[in-house]
Amino acid sequence: MNLVELTRTLVDIESVTGNEAAVGEHLERLLAALASRHCGRVERMEVEPGRFNVFAAWGEPVVTFSTHMDTVPPFFPSREDDEHIWGRGACDAKGIIASMLAAVESLLEEGARNLAVLFVVGEERNSAGARAAARNPRGSRYLINGEPTENKLALGSKGALRVELRATGRMAHSAYPELGESAIDKLLDALEAIRRIPLPEDPLLGASTLNIGTISGGRAPNVVADFAQAELMVRLVGDPAAISEAIRAASAGRAEVREVLCVPAVRLEALDGFETTVVAYTTDIPAFGGAWGKPFLIGPGSIQVAHTLEERVPKQQLEQGVEIYRRLALRLLDS
Repeated sequence: MNLVELTRTLVDIESVTGNEAAVGEHLERLLAALASRHCGRVERMEVEPGRFNVFAAWGEPVVTFSTHMDTVPPFFPSREDDEHIWGRGACDAKGIIASMLAAVESLLEEGARNLAVLFVVGEERNSAGARAAARNPRGSRYLINGEPTENKLALGSKGALRVELRATGRMAHSAYPELGESAIDKLLDALEAIRRIPLPEDPLLGASTLNIGTISGGRAPNVVADFAQAELMVRLVGDPAAISEAIRAASAGRAEVREVLCVPAVRLEALDGFETTVVAYTTDIPAFGGAWGKPFLIGPGSIQVAHTLEERVPKQQLEQGVEIYRRLALRLLDS
């Protein structure tokens, strides 16, 4: 497979979360051709109406390569220069898909068997595809999960706690604020108290972090606001219970708290001969829950340019990723 052409083709198929069908159909066609040449099988695994994972296997799966098909918005198409491929999903995670497919093709041509690939939907929002796959395992003993780690084997990844705050008030003319009750004031007081919550640290994963991602509310500049809301994300390094309780305490009497998502932090293993790292983001691995085997996290690209308008992946890392995926799969098959 031509890595550059395949990566650019995948990037150019818009697949913002919830709209993965077109890229899934393209991957299904590619895998069907690979399956026909090497006696494999391909199937769609329905997640919800109009959304599906793509699974392919050669023999009985022992090692499964997996990553996600969806991207964050906004979509923008691919371009390339001498060193990089640019575009939405270039490193997160369509370049990874290309490297995985090239590695699997190489392994099959060398006679390897008992391999599988699983490309899932929804990782960027709620891991819906991985959760669906966890309910339908295929006996795999090892899961090679692809995320941008600069081709280093991750020893751990932070978890995530996503929370929504909603404050309510009473409308009034802004010239007579004493007649109303500002939901925005309540929300701002709650957020200020939340920002003062001490966050834990971990020797391996580092410090927890808090991000106030969105704020909205109010009717007009001359109306006392009757509603306001915010979305928060905490990157977890340990037990989320204490942070969750602290957020509720800080919001008491000011805003209603709704926990949207909680993904635990993950600790993973090293393997001799593979350079290691630790990552601060969350992956599909907790959603798989071990149903697809012991997980390993590795892939080309840097997370520092993912989710930005400068998203790109080095061509050299894509090529290196193919060889790293080959070596890792052979090691696990031999074990």
